[in-house]
Amino acid sequence: MDIEITEFTMSDYEEATALWSSIPEVGLDDADSPSTMKVYLTRNPRLSYIARHGENLIGAVLCGHDGRRGYLHHLAVHPDYRGRGIGKRLVDACLSALSWRGISRCNIFIYLDNEKGKGFWEKAGWATYDGLDIMYKNTEPVG
Repeated sequence: MDIEITEFTMSDYEEATALWSSIPEVGLDDADSPSTMKVYLTRNPRLSYIARHGENLIGAVLCGHDGRRGYLHHLAVHPDYRGRGIGKRLVDACLSALSWRGISRCNIFIYLDNEKGKGFWEKAGWATYDGLDIMYKNTEPVG
């Protein structure tokens, strides 16, 4: 099977969000709108990737960094294509791009009840932080 991994661009947005929306373990919100996605991809060029089988988008991942640490978001592979190393190839592309930019560590966010996802990441050698929780606060829109 010929799977092509290429850079995620805005022309892939609709297909990627359709894939992510079909996967219960991926949470989309206002930060995934077309306008914010365009800002994200512009700020983090050549870091996010998609996988295609022919014309079909079958995998996608967002990747960015803050200058110190990398972050992966929304890694998903269509259920019909899982178990073939596509997710690993997408992650490896991101990690390679981060490494090339001098970023030595990458973090992910995973829902506590996402057992399939945890299994994928643990099998790939990722570890959890002991004693660390993620907290957030929404900002007020300006203007």
